[in-house]
Amino acid sequence: MTQLDQLQVFQALSSSANARLERSAELGDGLAAALWSNHHDAQDYQAPSHHTLSCYLAGGTGTFRRDQPGNKGAPDKLCTLPAEHRSAWVINGEIRLAHLYFSAEQFAFSCLGLLDREPRELQLREHTFLEDAQQARRFRQLIGMNWQEPGERLLTSALAHEMLGHTVLTQVGLRHGLRVKGGLAAHQRRLLRDYIEMHLEEPLSLGLLAGLCSLSEYHFARMFRHSFGVPPHQFVLHRRMLRARLLLSQGSLSLGEIALACGFASASHFSRRFGQSLGATPGEYRLAMAPGRGSKRPL
Repeated sequence: MTQLDQLQVFQALSSSANARLERSAELGDGLAAALWSNHHDAQDYQAPSHHTLSCYLAGGTGTFRRDQPGNKGAPDKLCTLPAEHRSAWVINGEIRLAHLYFSAEQFAFSCLGLLDREPRELQLREHTFLEDAQQARRFRQLIGMNWQEPGERLLTSALAHEMLGHTVLTQVGLRHGLRVKGGLAAHQRRLLRDYIEMHLEEPLSLGLLAGLCSLSEYHFARMFRHSFGVPPHQFVLHRRMLRARLLLSQGSLSLGEIALACGFASASHFSRRFGQSLGATPGEYRLAMAPGRGSKRPL
């Protein structure tokens, strides 16, 4: 089963007799995109485990949520559907729309990197038919790319990360009435983030990181996940991949040198992990980020 097949919003549309999937792609890092057309349909989304951004590309003036019948869609209108939300939709007439799906883990990484806050303190705000010209332009740029050609797909992934970052910076707020329990203290979180960043090229065991906080491995792992939204090993791998992408985009080091600089035992181990993360080889990534190819920003 592919990542897309496990996304509840994607599944709901796929099971409709009236919706048609024009194309889709998994973009790595828990990101995926899909282009849909639909007509005279009804859709219910029941607490998906992932987040969804959508943009109406054509039609939609007869589309509305059952609990908001007076609020109608239109081209370039956007919707933000957070994980665990519930909504029921009526589609009258023809509609064409693009979806960008992202995982709870990638949302957590973005909250940590862009807002420097614990992901559990934050929530993605739900929006129906939002107007955001900048984000709508990104969606139209997204569907103009070839998602199947390796280099173009990597540039698509870079654009998807930019769209996610914009969403986190503009549509994320504090959870009201949340009583945070457990987790690491603020100074422990800063200590761990700084230490991990400065020692990415070294072995970083659970015991070593737990020792920095004077905690047992068991309690540290639980508290880390409470505060960072992901397990320690996943956070470390994410930071290593970000460093690897930066070094690859700069283009001056060999794969072996990049592997060692990012804490991997060999170039083959690095290439395997990179492919699992992004669905592309380090060489394909370096080529896609080369001058003149498009965005050179690390994903």
